[in-house]
Amino acid sequence: MVKMRVLVPAEDVDLSTVKYEPEAIQAPHLMGSVFKLFVRIVESRVLGSLIVSYLKKQNKMVEMLRNTVIPEAPMFKPEFPPQEPEHGVVVLKEFGKPEDRVESALKCLPHYDPASHGNMEPASSFRYWKIRDYAHAYRSGLVTPSMVAEYIIPVIEEFSSKKPPTPLLISFDAEEVRKQAAASTQRFEEGKPLSILDGIFMAIKDDIDCFPHPSKGASTWMHEFRSVNKDSVSVSKLRSCGVILLGKANMHEFGMGTTGNNPNYGTTRNPHAPERYTGGSSSGPAAIVASGLCSAALGTDGGGSIRIPSSLCGVVGLKSTYGRTDMKGSLCGKGTVEIVGPIATTVEDVMLVYAAILGSSPADRISLKPSEPCLPILSSNDSLNALGSLRLGKYTAWFNDVNSTDISDKCEDILDLLSKTHGCEMMEIVIPELNEMRTAHLVSIGSEMLSSVNPYCDEGKGVRFNYDTRTSMALFRSFTATDYVAAQCFRRRLMYHHMEIFKKVDVIVTPTTGMTAPIIPPSALQLGETDMQVTGDLMRFIIAANYLGLPAISVPVGYDKQGLPIGLQLIGRPWGEASLLRVAFAIEELCAKSRKKPATFYDVLKAI
Repeated sequence: MVKMRVLVPAEDVDLSTVKYEPEAIQAPHLMGSVFKLFVRIVESRVLGSLIVSYLKKQNKMVEMLRNTVIPEAPMFKPEFPPQEPEHGVVVLKEFGKPEDRVESALKCLPHYDPASHGNMEPASSFRYWKIRDYAHAYRSGLVTPSMVAEYIIPVIEEFSSKKPPTPLLISFDAEEVRKQAAASTQRFEEGKPLSILDGIFMAIKDDIDCFPHPSKGASTWMHEFRSVNKDSVSVSKLRSCGVILLGKANMHEFGMGTTGNNPNYGTTRNPHAPERYTGGSSSGPAAIVASGLCSAALGTDGGGSIRIPSSLCGVVGLKSTYGRTDMKGSLCGKGTVEIVGPIATTVEDVMLVYAAILGSSPADRISLKPSEPCLPILSSNDSLNALGSLRLGKYTAWFNDVNSTDISDKCEDILDLLSKTHGCEMMEIVIPELNEMRTAHLVSIGSEMLSSVNPYCDEGKGVRFNYDTRTSMALFRSFTATDYVAAQCFRRRLMYHHMEIFKKVDVIVTPTTGMTAPIIPPSALQLGETDMQVTGDLMRFIIAANYLGLPAISVPVGYDKQGLPIGLQLIGRPWGEASLLRVAFAIEELCAKSRKKPATFYDVLKAI
């Protein structure tokens, strides 16, 4: 007889009895011909079903979902209670022109002094060129967008022609880039740039529509079934600001992985260590930004896909509140956990791009009732006052569950420095049922992904997925309607726990990932690999922001003993992007002098 676990209502949970349980993943690490054989077996009707059932039992998935009585009703997409307004902010006009919002964001930034930014500091004080640096160079006539294009184009082509290929972009048209750059150059010559983003080069992840490029999700076949006739909503807003859209960036196939491995086109390499993964699934966007070729890029985030590669590549990645950006025109636009968001070298540049793309869809405005979008005013003393009043929540047992104490120690040191410098109060919190949340998120995103690609599988395209995607699909097919409903019951339960925490703190702090960039096994390049332990380490702190729709940002805070970047994650209350950006900006300033130049870096403005 099956033993059922009966949960008490969320409001009756005694937090003093909650003990943190480290995640114990039971799954083989496979690659090469053994991996290929495993996939064929796991896809077979009888043996495959037995293997998947065994792995699910070993990882307590059945116990957490089917054998648990959950008193809460299901929450099929995030539902947020009304939120208190943030302080020291500028409210943006969600329905206004993107270029007007970008102008408002520009006014929030600290004063820009071209003289202090004209020369790069010594290597010990490395910093990236920011959007305002490019804008100043264009306006002063020192450089033109066309000159930048002619520098970038051969570099992009070189990455794709390497053996084995390590592409940053998987759809790229040099003449299309030159055409956009020439139009931008002409606007500057006429003194009529569209915005501070005019002439800024950005890459777009391959699951976001950017005409005339196809959107393949880094597969080899999606474009055969789905044509792209116009930009996605987010890309359209960037184009109206004058952004030069460089092409479609590489990614983990269909976003179903955390490393960025892609045998279809080649695996993008980490600019800090080319023998290591970038993280995924937004591998190309993070790498092209970290290498200095683009000031910013667009990614998507359904399970850390912006924050994980941002952390591993040493850049900034923002995952906004669910529904803050319109997902129309993306391959993952119908789920309940995904967003489109910016990756950039600095918090400042993330703010500018975020201001351009924000705006809820008509349906989300009705169902989610979003608070007005706003940005922190970083250009006045009021910002310091607002920063000092913020309370930061830390679940120490969870925070310290990392592969190397280099990660937790570095994050701890920066938080201590933040408190000493700005007066932020650090508070201990407890978050129950973290393992249940991981399982419920997997069931949610897996079921929704399966639903979106199933029609193509029926057309016989399932065998054209990568082997790691096929492994994930075999697991997803085992989920039942009962599993999915149970996962949504947990969503309501976990939402309650987090909203109670946000009555006491403004921001939850964690490392972004439980490990730094993993090494790419050479034998994984041709056929891919499955390594759920690495996936668990990379996703350890990621899930709440996706599953519950909360905003989160990853900001680089230093390096481990191997010189690999470490990211700190800030998770905010619903619609609380301004507070996250304020804290992230302060942390970035505290870490500025320790930032290191990546091993693969292109000093674009200095090279021209």
